[in-house]
Amino acid sequence: MAQKPSIPKGTRDFSPVAVGKRNYIFDIVKKHFRTFGFQPIETPSFENSETLMGKYGDEGDRLIFKILNSGDFISKVDDVTYSSKKSSSLTPKISEKALRYDLTVPFARYVVMHQNEIDFPFKRYQIQPVWRADRPQKGRFREFYQCDADVVGANSLLQEVELVQLYDAVFTDLGLTGTTIKLNNRKILAGIAEVIGAKNNLINFTVALDKLDKIGAEGVKAEMLAKGITETAIEKAAPLFSLKGSNTEQLSILAEFLAASEMGSKGVEELVFIIDAIAALELHSASLAIDVTLARGLNYYTGAIFEVAAPEGVKMGSIGGGGRYDDLTGIFGLKDVSGVGISFGLDRIYLVLEELDLFPKEIDRSLQVLFVNFGEKEALASLGLLTQLRAAGITADIYPSSSKLQKQFKFANNRKVPFVVTIGANELASQNLVVKNMENGEQTTYGFKELDKLIALLLG
Repeated sequence: MAQKPSIPKGTRDFSPVAVGKRNYIFDIVKKHFRTFGFQPIETPSFENSETLMGKYGDEGDRLIFKILNSGDFISKVDDVTYSSKKSSSLTPKISEKALRYDLTVPFARYVVMHQNEIDFPFKRYQIQPVWRADRPQKGRFREFYQCDADVVGANSLLQEVELVQLYDAVFTDLGLTGTTIKLNNRKILAGIAEVIGAKNNLINFTVALDKLDKIGAEGVKAEMLAKGITETAIEKAAPLFSLKGSNTEQLSILAEFLAASEMGSKGVEELVFIIDAIAALELHSASLAIDVTLARGLNYYTGAIFEVAAPEGVKMGSIGGGGRYDDLTGIFGLKDVSGVGISFGLDRIYLVLEELDLFPKEIDRSLQVLFVNFGEKEALASLGLLTQLRAAGITADIYPSSSKLQKQFKFANNRKVPFVVTIGANELASQNLVVKNMENGEQTTYGFKELDKLIALLLG
């Protein structure tokens, strides 16, 4: 007996309905990317390992899927390396390529390789799948799409303001009101580390801090202690991790705490600009909130950090995030090119829209009209009419075989087709067609030459 097929954990098949809902999100995101002036690019699904490794910190590097070299790769490994059984030594010898972990580092590589063809500042959007060897759970998959928008070649904070507006525009259009755009700044985190005496342990400090909502204050403290951050330093920073009050009040407290840190003060100054600008412009449905614990765990951020939380009451992680990376292209040899970008978490947004029942009902209707098949002559006549309907932009089809009417109408119901057309022998003789409204059961007869009336009904 053949073994039942399966798919890898953390991956999914998508039904026609699911694809329709995903495309609905894609279309809205793309629409706003374009209206904000972003241009599309695409990059390969896999990159040279050296392009990706070392760009995401130790935790990120461990989640990168490596691709084995083709051929008899193991024979090329020397005996000493092979017998050591150390993956860190063996992997570079048997794997030269890896699936992309995100779209930002490949984008930086793209900018460096195509710098002479690009007009700066360059605003690009990219919607493609990425892969992470993460533990699958609700809203977290090993293969998923990212929808990114980035600007490189401009260091103005107006870019951050526009990205906040872009988030707000997309989520408003999706009907997803009540989202919170959390905002922090990497300079503030660096300033805190400096003030508490943990300047040389910034990475471990931010990686642990980013887990506050997952493992709690005690868990963060334990991880920081294990990474060599002193208890005195942790206690000194602790009051900041439960800041309350308005954005302005929190920034005032941060400004006082970071007064001795030039970098930290600069971070506060940048957040003040963004907060004030958004307050003057106003958002449609989202809110902007300072969150000093927001770190996002990626080492390449240098300025503002964004993360979008789903509406209150929806149990879901972040549905978007991003930040400024002032020298990401520098890792590939192109210095002093500032960049800032955000990402939309398609899969999580999908789950949130599903939970809140925000998808339009018509998404399930992939077909507007189905012609019943009574036989070869009637089917050929139907195909001629189908051609005219399709030319008018109407999704129409004919049942492929002259099966029992009950079976054909059941098919129409399962596909949620709103109108069914019947052309039997009598209708064919009189050059008429009968249109049945599947919702209320009403039937209307049209002549073949009155197809414009049916088209008006379907487009109305």
